[in-house]
Formats: sequence, structure tokens, C-alpha cells
Amino acid sequence: MSSPHFATLVMLGIVVLSGAITVAWFAGEGTISTLFQQLDQLQASSPMWIEAPMMVGNYLLFWTVALMLVVIAITKISPRPRTWSRTIVVGILLILAIRYLLWRSLSTLNLSTPLNGVFSIGLFLMELMLLSGGIIQLMLLLRTNDRRPEADRLSQAVINKTYLPTVDILIPTYNEPSFILRRTIIGCQALDYEAKTIYLLDDTRRPEVEALATELGCEYRTRPNNRHAKAGSLNYAIAHTRGELIVIFDADFVPTRNFLTRTLGFFQDPQVALVQTPQTFYNPDPIARNLGLENTLTPDEEVFYRQIQPIRDGVGGVICAGTSFVVRRSALIATGCFVTESLSEDYFTGIRLAASGYRVLYLNEKLSAGLAAENIAVQALQRTRWAQGTLQAFFIKSNPLTIPGLNLLQRLAHLEGLLHWLTSPARVGLLFVPLAYAFLGVIPVRATGADVLYFFIPFYLVHISTFSWLNSRSRSAVLSDVYSLVLAFPLAITVFKVMLNPFGKGFKVTPKGGVSDCFSFNWQLAFPLIAMFLVTAISLWMNLGTYLIMGTWQPSMPVEVAEQLKGIGLGWVWSAYNLLMLSIALLILVDVPRTSPYEWYNLRRTARIQVGEQMLWGFTTAISEIGAEVALTQTNHLAISEAKTLPVQITLMEEELTFPGQIARTDLSNEYPIVQVSFEALTLDQQRGLVELLYCRPGQWKSRCSPGELESLGLLLKILLKPRFLFDRQANVRAIAVAHVD
Repeated sequence: MSSPHFATLVMLGIVVLSGAITVAWFAGEGTISTLFQQLDQLQASSPMWIEAPMMVGNYLLFWTVALMLVVIAITKISPRPRTWSRTIVVGILLILAIRYLLWRSLSTLNLSTPLNGVFSIGLFLMELMLLSGGIIQLMLLLRTNDRRPEADRLSQAVINKTYLPTVDILIPTYNEPSFILRRTIIGCQALDYEAKTIYLLDDTRRPEVEALATELGCEYRTRPNNRHAKAGSLNYAIAHTRGELIVIFDADFVPTRNFLTRTLGFFQDPQVALVQTPQTFYNPDPIARNLGLENTLTPDEEVFYRQIQPIRDGVGGVICAGTSFVVRRSALIATGCFVTESLSEDYFTGIRLAASGYRVLYLNEKLSAGLAAENIAVQALQRTRWAQGTLQAFFIKSNPLTIPGLNLLQRLAHLEGLLHWLTSPARVGLLFVPLAYAFLGVIPVRATGADVLYFFIPFYLVHISTFSWLNSRSRSAVLSDVYSLVLAFPLAITVFKVMLNPFGKGFKVTPKGGVSDCFSFNWQLAFPLIAMFLVTAISLWMNLGTYLIMGTWQPSMPVEVAEQLKGIGLGWVWSAYNLLMLSIALLILVDVPRTSPYEWYNLRRTARIQVGEQMLWGFTTAISEIGAEVALTQTNHLAISEAKTLPVQITLMEEELTFPGQIARTDLSNEYPIVQVSFEALTLDQQRGLVELLYCRPGQWKSRCSPGELESLGLLLKILLKPRFLFDRQANVRAIAVAHVD
């Protein structure tokens, strides 16, 4: 039997067996009912060591506060995780997590009736799925790696020209617009390295792309067919090129000038097969943009590249991310080139290299930038493709859990990655649990207030307090919850589709360079969220109403009534939180207009605008490939008035770059009058200078910190009360005015 059939049958077998047991339990089948009655009795008489101490009140409060103060003190003393501080915090979290799971499994399951039991076991399994990946992450965090000091040392051989391997730079393209390809090629040509050849791999065989390659002076390659999509294109090019090292850039990724000098030095070790660098983006992702938090939130992938990849590097489980990496040709050929069995050819190629005994490294240094998904539909397409490609691991020979050659820690690192996608159904399931309180009267968790204070609260508070610290301030827990919820339903559907038919949907290229001139709402993604919002709102009303009618808990209450009251209390709090998250998720699905495919960058440069014989001096406040905005440091109303009708020349003094243009807009109301210049047709040299200024400066792509938990919650509440599509119209009109200067 083939592996795809086997993996699918295992999943179906588990589902069928679980369903059969559940049906038998509901039907009152003797053996099953007796078994669950015995399990329920065990839950009711849990071991003494799993119960909260008798001295509750002040003792538990003191214990929790003391633990919190210890953790907060460590994060303040060590603002960035170091070996000692990370070890202490991770150790505390692991102990609290394991303690919490023991409590949940041995004491809190409600198996008194089949209905309660199904929801109670289901909730526990969902928690177990979510916590399993987190526990693996915590264990691997003890071995995190930072190769930047190593790169400083090894790069000297490249800078001093004592190590100069030949390099082939491959840029695969399918349907990307020429203006995107132009900046990528120019950026590759600007790399500070001579022994390089640039190849544009065009899988659509477009005459305009061939003409672009000729104009810019790079090699143009096509192939007879489009088999195996990007992997096939790369493998065909590898067979027709000869460089010792191969660099891959997606069509929209532009490297900084020092990309090769920072990465090639690692290949002095013959066992190094691949060096991956982070992906970062020169445009905001659609979630940040639709919420109006472009300058506040970090890109969606930031957590992966700032936290996950460094810990994978520590155990030799680095993921090849498809772009912005260098690979040794001989190692690639020895292992069969790029994997063609899966949509994620990059991921499984890295696995195969590591399984063959080669070193796959990660340099956590932003040396290139590309285009993030430009609207929420494109992001959904991209993420579901990543999920499908990764989960195809269960059905191919390069499965990281079974392929020979990987050690236990490497397999654990890859298991965490697989669990990340498998948790999507659990994330959806957690939305339904509070509904069971309201509509079915289910109590899935049976616990006293003292137990919650002793086992859950410390774990939850320490987790929340250290979440952002452990991921290098790239994402708060609250924002992480929002990001995961937005696409939870399509990802959950994708998981089931892949497990049933892993190769059913073919490769779809992520669209790039799109524009829109109005707000739009993604009804397809919104439908399940709207339905869930409505039923959650009803459940909140029902739970809260019942809670108020029943009154507060009294010691004299019967145990059953007390449990129901506590369950309803938890239900309405949970429903309220879900409503907040669902509301934000729905606002994210309102795409903000993007009226130009060109990004504007906040660059400060001394600028001189020549209008006939007149000179205007100032500094740039924004620059793009199509224009510049200048704040004038002198006021010459006559010259400004003449400039509106005459051609002008703008010179960026530091770079000695001069561009012809026209005045597109003026604003004399500020302390410094604003003049916006729209560039006219630029020469190739001018284009090169502009692209190198905007995209190729070493160190220009910075990592910023995401807001903390309380600040994140405040931002979400503010956005909910003042959504961008209603209250930020003026800002969007301004953006449209800027964007239309082309």
C-alpha cells in the first residue's frame, strides 16, 4: 500500500473509532458506559498531590505574585533573552505547563454524562494539541543559535578576496509584472561581489521579460514545459549552469549589497550545504494595513524568523524558506536537486540535505526584502498553500519524521512545524466550546476556584508575561491570537482536505503588484466568522442572563448547581473574549485601497529642486520609484508657483542622484512647505541609483518591537471603536493622491 493511502487511512481509522466509541457511549452500551463511569470516579478521587493546598486565599495569592515578580525581574534584568535568563524562564514555564496538563488530565474531566464527556475530552484534546507544540518550542529554546558573530569572522575571507567561489543567482518568475522583476535584477546586479552570474528563469516565456533581461544585461532562460512549477524551473536551470554556489531570490525579493559577503563565508566549511536568511518585507502585511497599524505591528512572518528559525538552527532543523538563501551546487546535485513531490519544494529540499549529513544554517540578519501579500485573499491563498505543502510531509519520502539521517531533536523541531498547521482545527473548535455552555448546558471542565488559582492562573500569567520576551518582542500573545483566528477556518478546511487528498490542489502563484481604488470586504472568508459571531453573541446573552438570574455562588448551594454556575461564569467570559477576537478578525477582512503598486519610504535626504534658474532647498520626507516628497527649508512662493507649470530637476545631494520631474502637489500650510515631485522617464543609470537607494543599503531593514500585552489589548479596543474604513477616510484620500502621481 502506498504511503498516501496509509496515512489517510490512519487518520480515518482514528476518526471512525472515536465516533464508534462516542455513539456506543450515548447508546448506553454496557462496557463503554462502565469504562467511562470508572474514569469519572477516578477524576472525582484524584491524587492528593494534584489538588490545591487547603490553605488557599493568601497562600495562593502570595505564591502567584511571587512567581510573577521573579519572572518580571528576570525579563527586566535581561531585556533580551540570554542563556541564563532563557533557561530560568523556560524551566519555570515547562514546570507550570506539565503541572497544568497533569491537573487537567487527572482531575478536571467531566465524564458524568456522554454529552459532558464528549465536550470535556474534546476540549482537553484541543488544549493538548495546542500545548504540545508550545512545549516542544520551549524545550528547543534552550538551544537557540545566533550566527551573526560567526558571519563577522567568516566574511573577512570574502571581503579580502581569499575565498571567491563562483555564484549563480537564479530568479524564478511566473507572472510577476516587469517593474517588480526590474528592481530585483537591479538589486542582484548591485551585489558587492564580482564572480556572479544572474539568470532570470521565465516559466511564462513572455517577450517583455526577455526584453527586460536584455536591457538590464542578465541571462534569460526558459524551458520546454512547466512541470513541477518552481522546483522544476530551478532544477532545469541547475542542469544548465555551472556556479559553485547557487543563490535563489523570488521575483519580488531585492537583496542588500552585502548579501553575498555576509553569507558566502560559511561555505568555507565543505559540510555546509545551505545558508538561509530571513524574509522581511518592504510593504505592510494586509492585517496591519487593514487595521491602520502599519507602523506598529511587525510582519506576520516575523515570529518565525526571529524565534522559530534560531531555535531550529540550534538543533540542525533549519527550514529552507524558498528565497534569500545560498546552496552548494554539489550538495544539491548529490541529494537529487529540489524536491518535486510537494508544493513546498524548499522545505523538503532542506530536510533532504540535513538527512544526508550536510549542515543547513540560519543567519538571522535581514539581507533582502520582498512583497508581503497585498490583500487578505492573497494572504489566505499563500497560507493555505504553505499548509498543504508542509502537511504533504506525511505522504512523501522526505517526511522529516521518518526519513533516515535525522536525529531526535531535528525530528522534534519538524514535528513542531507540522503541529503548527494541525492546530488550526483546534483553534476553530475552541470557538464552539463556550456555545456548549449556553445551548447544551454542558460543563466541560470540573474544577474548584482554588484549583484554578493554583494550577491555571500561574501558568497563564507567566505565559502571557513572557510570550513576547521569548519571541524577541516580535508578537504579543493577544495579537498572535488575532492573527491565528483570521484564517483559522480556511486553514482548518485545508488540513482535512490534505489528509484526505494531499495532492488534489495544484500550485498557485501568489499574485503580486495588484491595485484597488476602494474598500472591499472579503465575504468568502468572512462568512464563517460572521456566523460564529452571531451565535457567540447569542450565547453570551444567554450565559450572562442565566448567571445573573442564578446569582452568585453560595457555600450552601448543591454541588451540581455550584458547578453549573461556575461553568456558566466561565462560559460568558470566554464568549466575551471570542466576540472581541471575532470583531477584530472581521475588521481585518475589510481591505484598504491600494491604488499604486509602488511603496513610499520615509527617507531623509538633502534635496535641491531646480526650477529654471531658481533653486529650492529642503529635505525629503518620502521617496519612491515614481517620485519624492520634499519639505522646503526656504520659502520662495514665486519659484514654487512657477514650478507648478515647468519641468523641474530634483537632486538628492548625498547620493548625487538627479531626476527629471513635474510638481504633482504642493502644500504651503505647514511650517515647511511640501512639494511632491513626480519623476518623468528615467535613464537606466537613474533607475539603478534609485533602486539601490531604496532597497540595497546594508542594514536598512530593521527589526522593531511589537506592543506588549496591555498595549495590544488597548489597540484592539481602540480599533474596534474607531475602525479604519469608517474614521480614516482622509488618510486614505491622502494615500490615493500620493499613489496616483504615476
